[in-house]
Amino acid sequence: MAAGTMVSDGEIWQLTADALQTTPKLTELINSRLEMAPLSSRPVLELMALCEPLALADARQVVNLDLLSELEESGLVNVTAERRRTLLHLTHPLYGEVLRAAIPELRRRQLLLGQAKRTRNYGARRRDDALHIVSWSMAATGTADPAQLIQAATVARHANDFEQVITLLRALPEEEHTYTSSLVHGDALVQLGRHSQLADTLLAEAETRAPGDAERVTAIMARVLNLWHTAEHIDEALRVVENARHEVTGSIEKHLLTLLEGSLRGMFGEPVRGLDLLEELEADPQKAADLDTWTLAALCKTAISGCVGRTDEAIAWGEQAYSSHLRIKSQEAGHPPAAQLNMLTLALADAGRLALGRETSERAFGDLTAVDAPIAWVYAAFARGRVEWLAGNVAAARRWFAEVAGQARPRHYLRLLFHACAGLAASAAALGDLEAASTVLREIPPNPSVGFYVGEESLGHAWLLAAQGRLTEAQAELTKAAARARETGYISSEALLLTDIARFGGAKDVADRLAEISRTCDGLFAPARAHLAAALASDDPNLLQASADQLHNVGAYLLAAEAATASAAAWRRTGNSRRATAASNQAQIYAARCPGASTPLLAAGESAHALTRREREIALLAATGTASRDIANALHLSVRTVDNHLQHAYTKLGVTTRRELANILGQHH
Repeated sequence: MAAGTMVSDGEIWQLTADALQTTPKLTELINSRLEMAPLSSRPVLELMALCEPLALADARQVVNLDLLSELEESGLVNVTAERRRTLLHLTHPLYGEVLRAAIPELRRRQLLLGQAKRTRNYGARRRDDALHIVSWSMAATGTADPAQLIQAATVARHANDFEQVITLLRALPEEEHTYTSSLVHGDALVQLGRHSQLADTLLAEAETRAPGDAERVTAIMARVLNLWHTAEHIDEALRVVENARHEVTGSIEKHLLTLLEGSLRGMFGEPVRGLDLLEELEADPQKAADLDTWTLAALCKTAISGCVGRTDEAIAWGEQAYSSHLRIKSQEAGHPPAAQLNMLTLALADAGRLALGRETSERAFGDLTAVDAPIAWVYAAFARGRVEWLAGNVAAARRWFAEVAGQARPRHYLRLLFHACAGLAASAAALGDLEAASTVLREIPPNPSVGFYVGEESLGHAWLLAAQGRLTEAQAELTKAAARARETGYISSEALLLTDIARFGGAKDVADRLAEISRTCDGLFAPARAHLAAALASDDPNLLQASADQLHNVGAYLLAAEAATASAAAWRRTGNSRRATAASNQAQIYAARCPGASTPLLAAGESAHALTRREREIALLAATGTASRDIANALHLSVRTVDNHLQHAYTKLGVTTRRELANILGQHH
């Protein structure tokens, strides 16, 4: 922290450097450990530090077998078997760091070039031999044969070692660049989320250098992915695809471009049209013309189907896509199979199968521990955050959205960043942390181009308004957002936004539309949301209790707690204290699944059961410390009217000051 390499974005602490520097004391401790080994073993230890894992055959050309056995027994070296090879590793990476720092430059050069020569003498038959030879030559002399550089970079790309790809191809002279070098270099930058403009330039060069239509489409695929994550608008990506469609002649290549266009349109504002274009997608990836395009289109089809309310279809396709993707060799596709699980998680959440969505998310993270796939990991965190938000576990949602934002910022994944900030702000507001919500909202531009889950980018602002007691303004914000979602066809997002309007006091305004949505959407969530809105609109305690039970069965515990709280208040108004107590107890059980959450319905449901809608809204604003004149301006009322409503609220609730009002409503000044 003193060196400035450990920093916080307000939510998560992160290292800014690739690794911490070894301290003098740590170096002294490690050197004392290394000095326990015989001096004659130093050459093989140095060779391992530079070239591990080291084959036993190579090590025996440097020292004898007895000495190697002694190093293993001392705990400095591990010996493992890989097929027919026996490999030696230093037992701790810091041993290598300290050894490398002490090797003189000419000695380092001699060791590296000697190992490269030995590998060439063996015939360099293994897949990664080319990568090792070039890497050692580069480290020794700073140069390597251009053709070998490109070959080694391609091997590193298949191993998902994107840092190595970039290191190797930076050394390639400009005049030696080829289609392959431009493609592999640009793709590595895309995967790491770096230098989006440079990546686009390199991939555009690859497109120009492509020897045929098939290679051109491969370059376009990588270029589209770069624009997908980093461009302010998706129009440029669509233009790239459209231009290629007029120039390629093969039917296979045209088919691949159609799938790319369907993925783009479906994820960024035209879900229905996107799904129409994805009808051509093969169910079996082994029959696909290009595996990269298939994996992207397959995961998009799952996500888009869920967004338009076809969650049964989305789940069935997502499960099939994941199973099929597992049969593809990892080096043959740009996305790992876990990417399919990410979209399946989102579809399950939209269907109201939240427990299974959380379970599927865990499977995705388990799969991702075995691969280096930063894009898939960020999407996995986003999917988990959305599951927790829909379940009402706002503290967990805040943590996951903070992870997404922390990873999306340095990689310039703009759309994911905007959605993560919206979710983070909404979660913070629901937890009562209004300062954090306000801070993170400043990252979202006034009209962000997000495409996917249209309208949900407004959730953060709406929930902040609601937490401030400005329920009318929150409803207005959500109404505009829901209209955008409806216009573009993202029905699941519209249903989510309309439900929040109902929670903020506008149930009568949205109940009919939610009922209409419930008749066109698959799954359990749409009917449960519609029933909640209808119950809130009618203020019927029986309907509210039935809604709470239905939402509990879905796994939406915060919504269930709100419905049960409203039911308790309704029963109390009818004078049925026994039923009111039972509903209140049930609400507490549900709310316990959502630690720290505070919503207008929870805050006002029991304590403000006798308040009118206007009295409750003014009371909530006053409880946050808002002056009567500011309340009057926000609600377009006179100050006298505000004070009259506030006095009525004081009388009904048995309080005399705003501090007492804040305490009884569960708010904070």
